[in-house]
Amino acid sequence: MAVFLKCLTNDLLLNKAEQSGALAGLPDWDLSDLYSSPECTEITNDVNWLKTECKSFAADYETNLSTLDDKGMLNCITRYETIEQVSGRIMSYAGLRHYQETTNETRSKFLIDKQDSLTNITSHLIFFSLEINKLDEVKLNRLFNTNKKLNRYKPIFDRLRTMRPHQLSEQLEHYIHDLSTVGSSSWNRLFDETISGLEFKVSNETMGIESTLNLLTDTDREKRKSASLELAKVFKKNIKIFTRIHNTLAKEKSIQDKWRKMPTPQYGRHLSNHVEPEVVQALRDAVVNAYPKISHRYYEIKRKWLKLEKLQVWDRNAPLPQEDSPLVTWPVAKSTVLDAYADFSPEISDIAKVFFEKNWIDAAVKPGKAPGAFAHPTVTNVHPYVMLNYLGKPRDVMTLAHELGHGVHQVLAASQGELLSSTPLTLAETASVFGEMLTFKKVLKSATSKKQKRILLAGKIEDQINTVVRQIAFYDFECKLHEARSKGELSSDDINKLWMSIQGSSLGPAFEFMEGYETFWAYIPHFVHSPFYVYAYAFGDGLVNALYSAYEAGCPDFKQKYIDMLKAGGSQHHTELLKPFGLDASDPKFWELGLNLISNMIDELESLDDL
Repeated sequence: MAVFLKCLTNDLLLNKAEQSGALAGLPDWDLSDLYSSPECTEITNDVNWLKTECKSFAADYETNLSTLDDKGMLNCITRYETIEQVSGRIMSYAGLRHYQETTNETRSKFLIDKQDSLTNITSHLIFFSLEINKLDEVKLNRLFNTNKKLNRYKPIFDRLRTMRPHQLSEQLEHYIHDLSTVGSSSWNRLFDETISGLEFKVSNETMGIESTLNLLTDTDREKRKSASLELAKVFKKNIKIFTRIHNTLAKEKSIQDKWRKMPTPQYGRHLSNHVEPEVVQALRDAVVNAYPKISHRYYEIKRKWLKLEKLQVWDRNAPLPQEDSPLVTWPVAKSTVLDAYADFSPEISDIAKVFFEKNWIDAAVKPGKAPGAFAHPTVTNVHPYVMLNYLGKPRDVMTLAHELGHGVHQVLAASQGELLSSTPLTLAETASVFGEMLTFKKVLKSATSKKQKRILLAGKIEDQINTVVRQIAFYDFECKLHEARSKGELSSDDINKLWMSIQGSSLGPAFEFMEGYETFWAYIPHFVHSPFYVYAYAFGDGLVNALYSAYEAGCPDFKQKYIDMLKAGGSQHHTELLKPFGLDASDPKFWELGLNLISNMIDELESLDDL
């Protein structure tokens, strides 16, 4: 830990050769636990097995679900689970290889071919959820009460049956299923290939989007400005294609929502997250009402520290005065996170350690690699993989802690099996944000000066603003975008105006916005891949802040309760998972707990001497 703090506070500037050496030895994925190669016989065998089994499954159960007894229904659901596992293994392998090199045509073709193949094969299964939703409620409950092994799968049936009012005919569901490979999936792929292929020239150096975005945290204000202007220039040059992608996907969603009788564009996401719309609205309102005491207040402090009349967009994530940003080497990042995890729970640290030992992490920034970071669970009889774009920034260490939290959660939940291990998005961020908090608190506790403490606190506050305030602002932008698209085609200027309509209110009066910032909606992948995903970050952060408050307050048996919660995966509703901690997300005061934690950090920051 002392080494990490030294990295945070030393006064040495590394030249490019030293930077390259500091980031040497970053791990690459070893995907052989999924398949040894794209040409291996195991993939061919699994695809052939799926062809046979999906046809056989349909022959055995289509139109017959209502006649099954408890043992027959259990056999049906376990066969379905195995199909999900085998198909998930194939698509995980194809997808992870693609994310390593999204501009590699061979890898893209492999992914597309497998998507097309599995879409055709699994079309035989469309009847399953449709017929589940037609089953008599009384009879279904009788089956659950008769067989404990079957009763374990009841949450799956409950979730499927929430779609009963929104289910289409079997013929239409088949049509939507078959169309997906040339519909949303194709537009998603176009977005990925486009964004990964963009080139930005800053200080006579050509780089990809990840490295360019990273410059927005550089100590040199002119470099941050140049990066921002270059991002705006390239986004504007490509804005028509991003506008087309968003128009098409929003319209496609609008059409499906209309046919499914979804009351709002957000409603389908709420159903998939197993969260009530009023709970999400309470979260959104609490965060928006807290803008003045959180983001507005913090950015005004930052404006004064930077001695600026107004903050520009390139100052939002700027280092503070006296804050150096030397590189944190990979070994230091690894030990920092594992030590923080171990202080809380050796069991959790031991699970995280395996990711390093067995090359379950792909960390280096590489040409064509997908931007951002994620932890992909793959399937429950293999293990998760973590992707990073590690550039050695202190915040990259927190990203490592975040994604390893996901990985640990996915490992612990795997015991639930393929159908019950996956958590809704609102709970998926629990372990990741908690892991970040553990790492932050350990580093903060080790700070030996007010300067170090200021820098660490400011960094954490900015991260939480990005997680809570920014994500709710993104959610409001999406709501406006889909509402506007329902009334007609949107021009690039239309979307730009919607984007800017939420920037001032969320960031506050300390900011003014450069020309070109109106296009910065274009690169955010969540809007394309997972509409309305973004509020899950704020949900997760608020939930974790409340959990961490309970931990610090000495909640009895907290660590075991926490591990049990992670092991539960998606087998329980958020109300049941939080009950052992005495917390209830449906209570509006619940969200105030998390927001007050951020506000209290700003209070602590203000109490320290001026920089």
